[in-house]
Amino acid sequence: MIYVVIVFLWTSILLYILLGGADFGAGIIELFTSRANRPKTRKTMYNAIGPIWEANHMWLIIAVVILFVGFPKIYTTISVYLHIPLVGMLLGIIARGTAFVFRNYDAVKDDMQKIYTPIFVYSSLITPFFLGIIAASAVSGQIDPAAADFLSAYVFSWLSWFSIAVGLFTVSICGFLATIFIIGQADEGADREHFVRKARRVIFVVMFSGLLVFIAAGYEGIPVLNWIFGDWPGIAAIIAASISLGIMFFVLGRNKPIFLRLLAGFQVTMILFAATYTHFPKIVLLKNGTDLSLLMHQGQAKTIDTLGYALLIGSLFILPALVYLIYIFQRKKDF
Repeated sequence: MIYVVIVFLWTSILLYILLGGADFGAGIIELFTSRANRPKTRKTMYNAIGPIWEANHMWLIIAVVILFVGFPKIYTTISVYLHIPLVGMLLGIIARGTAFVFRNYDAVKDDMQKIYTPIFVYSSLITPFFLGIIAASAVSGQIDPAAADFLSAYVFSWLSWFSIAVGLFTVSICGFLATIFIIGQADEGADREHFVRKARRVIFVVMFSGLLVFIAAGYEGIPVLNWIFGDWPGIAAIIAASISLGIMFFVLGRNKPIFLRLLAGFQVTMILFAATYTHFPKIVLLKNGTDLSLLMHQGQAKTIDTLGYALLIGSLFILPALVYLIYIFQRKKDF
């Protein structure tokens, strides 16, 4: 049953990156859109992220619950040593959700919109940035259980060039997902072409930020290259992602929104697989050379079994409901 729990943990993280990432990317794209094009982009983005905005944080909650219940030592280590970026991410989620609701559902459209919009777009940028920092810090070997002062324990555990680079890469991935989602929502050919050009630019941003990750990892002695290219599954995943990216460039302007979304989801899945496969089941690498493993640091057997059955049963309700939610939002024309 432990492998069932691990699969749900990995899948929930992946779905949060894909669906939550597209959601965050909507605000990121709006932030980097000219003032003249913002109203149209905002409306199209709202139509695109409507169904996933309703449910995307569910995947983060599932991941947190799995760690809290099934892997308490791992949960405690991450929440203690990385509590600063965690708080930053959570504040961003709260601020963004609040601003989104007031901006779109406020009965009175007044000058407060000038406050809601900056909160929404900047928190959309900050939240995935801290998410990337947390992920990078967990595997960078910077967490020091023997730290004797505040800075060493709670600041330098996450503040590094590698973590910042991964944070920027995560932001660019979110923007990439959002641009792919928005292409299918454009009603007019001219708008679709505008979003296609934006998608192409964002893809190059993703490639550049990915290069920064490798440069920062090399500078700090983190074996990211070995993690990704050290085994044939990682190499195969990167090759598959690269091929699908080439296909994406070919079909970007051909009005195939569902195919484009599948390609984008496949690429992000391959990137996550390549980044996590080599050091599985290790999920936290510590500065003293030890690590926390999903297999060695799991909870009691009865707890894991109960958690596994609960996840299996819950998925029978959650997944059909999510599919139906997306279906009814796609049929709804006026928002």
